Amino acid sequence: MARLSMVEAIRDALDCKMAEDTRVVVFGEDVGYFGGVFRCTEGLQRKYGRSRCFDAPINESGIVGVAIGMGVYGLRPVAEIQFADYFYPAYDQIVSEAARLRYRSGGEFSAPIVVRMPCGGGIYGGQTHSQSPEALLTHVCGIKTVIPSNPHDAKGLLIAAIEDDDPVIVLEPKRLYNGPFSGHPDQPSVAWSKHPLGEVPAGRYVVPLGKAAVRREGRAVTVLCYGTMVHVAEAAASETGVDAEILDLRSLIPLDVDAIQASVEKTGRCVIVHEATLTSGFGAELAAQVMERCFYALEAPILRVAGWDTPYPHAEEWDYFPGPERVGRALLEALEA
Repeated sequence: MARLSMVEAIRDALDCKMAEDTRVVVFGEDVGYFGGVFRCTEGLQRKYGRSRCFDAPINESGIVGVAIGMGVYGLRPVAEIQFADYFYPAYDQIVSEAARLRYRSGGEFSAPIVVRMPCGGGIYGGQTHSQSPEALLTHVCGIKTVIPSNPHDAKGLLIAAIEDDDPVIVLEPKRLYNGPFSGHPDQPSVAWSKHPLGEVPAGRYVVPLGKAAVRREGRAVTVLCYGTMVHVAEAAASETGVDAEILDLRSLIPLDVDAIQASVEKTGRCVIVHEATLTSGFGAELAAQVMERCFYALEAPILRVAGWDTPYPHAEEWDYFPGPERVGRALLEALEA
């Protein structure tokens, strides 16, 4: 057991699988010699050589296309898109090729690939380095999408993704790379070494895809969230004194609908929090699932707290970012209904 940052946990997962399975290769823009823009792959090229960890041209469609070819021919590629904001050129490869391959080949071929993408804001990255495109991925049949909120889950989910026989997108909230974030930019940063979920077991372990985790027990209202918003929701519940149950989804597709249903039926109220744009965001799917499964248990309307329907701003980042104040108001509103 070691205290690791999320960056170190991701690197540890890659190191673990590369040592265990020679089919695992890691590549992307600047991931080899440079070790990645966030240093998640630092040292892997030195350890495993340039045929196992290598740099790719600035060509996202090419990166994912090559990964698909590798997967079809028996490798287990882990491709990095440097920022999730830049995955759009690769969207056709993800949707039309990777996601459809098993279906269109009648099960003869599959694409056991992982695509890692740093996502989300809170780093003053502006509109082209702060996006959360999970809804564009969860809409596509044939791919799985996970978002860790801590180093322990980051390692376990990534290992599970690499071992999966179908394509998995791993969205990594870059605001959490070096420590948890409560949503208060004026407060001192906290390292993962001071957080219980910064404890990461050595060697191989998996966090199963499709299993949520209760981060905070409560009976007054259920908060459905993932990634950075898990920590924001915890701060909001603490600051308002609301007895909120916080469910960290971890995996969006497959989705742990049983855990969602159990929590909402217990509390009778539901607040959904995500950083991405509100309209057609993944929160709309969550709201539909809750309504369909828990309608007679609900004692108040389902509420959503999300980013505004506008490009992610730079100068007004903290008005866009769903912070503890906005989440706290929603918690109180849910109790008043």
